[in-house]
Formats: sequence, structure tokens, C-alpha cells
Amino acid sequence: MAKSELLALLRKKSVFYGDFLLSSGARSSFYFDCKLTTLDPDGAWLVGQVMHSMIQAEASARNVKVTAVGGLTMGADPLALAVGMYSARIQQKPPLQVFIVRKTPKGHGQAKLIEGNFKPGDQVVVLDDVVTKGESTINAINAVNKEGGKVAFVAVLVDRQEGGRQRIEELGYSVVSAFRRDEIIQEAAKQAQPSNFVAA
Repeated sequence: MAKSELLALLRKKSVFYGDFLLSSGARSSFYFDCKLTTLDPDGAWLVGQVMHSMIQAEASARNVKVTAVGGLTMGADPLALAVGMYSARIQQKPPLQVFIVRKTPKGHGQAKLIEGNFKPGDQVVVLDDVVTKGESTINAINAVNKEGGKVAFVAVLVDRQEGGRQRIEELGYSVVSAFRRDEIIQEAAKQAQPSNFVAA
């Protein structure tokens, strides 16, 4: 139920058609702005349920104990907090902790690269809202490894199916996704696509 509701919300709020330059440098005729969903109160609640369920299932299948979730700011930030809050809400013991990977180390204080509830030795799940070529996710993985953490696997909200998952898996990390590009744009395109729409 939560997954179907989240899918409907993503289609309604987070899919745009036109000519877009992606962070990877590629151009696309559609764009996912997942923050319009993940920063929506109803969307965040649904994200917490769906992502938490997916993470728990993968952790159980791999027989790993996950301590915390997080990823590169800022796409992963609302995902991580939603998952952590949902784990507390259902009284998971202990609840999943939340961390944020900075793009550059903090320039003062403790000069942290990773903020929040993370410590060396933690086994974590790296999150991202959209994976295209995988650069942001790989940067987060590298930061966790540099700071002494262990990446159990990667969990993403949307896989754009443009090679990012494969790049991450080639580095030895499993990737699970709540949704694939084709699942989201299939119905959304019927409602909003221009006549010259071509999937990137």
C-alpha cells in the first residue's frame, strides 16, 4: 500500500519533461526532482516505510546488522531521516541512526566529513534519491570507507537505469532500488509527455 502510494506521489510531483542537463553532464528529455516528494510530509512518511522495509529485507537476506543510514548531501538527507524516524516509530531496537556525508570536510570545529550519528566500525547502508551514473553514491561510499565505516549495501529511491547501478556493483556493492525509471515514467508520461517525448 505504501509503495503504491509513494509511486503515485512521485509520478504526480517529481517527474518533469523538457530538455534538462543532468549532474552527470548528459542531457535528458525528462527529470526526476525527488526532493519535491521526499521533502513533502506525506512523501517523507511513505519514503520512510518503503525504504525501511527494503533495507530490512536486504539486510536480512544478507544476514548483516545495519547500524545507520545516510549518503551524500543533499539528495540522501531526507531519505535517511525518514528511514531513521520510521525505525524509531516502529520501536526497532536499536533504531537506525542517521548520518550525512558532506561534499567537502567541514572547515572548522572537528573538520568532519561525515556529520551525525556515525563512528568507525559502523556497518551502514548508503542511500541516494536518484542514481544516474553513480558518482554521488560512489563519493558517499568512498567517504564512509575513508572514515572507517563498512558499507553493507546501497539503497536508492529511483534507479534511472543509465549505468549507475552497474558502476556501483562493479565496485563490489549490491544496489537495491525502490523504483526504476520505467516504472515511474510509464504512467506519468501518459499524463504529461509532449508528443516528441523520447526517454533518455
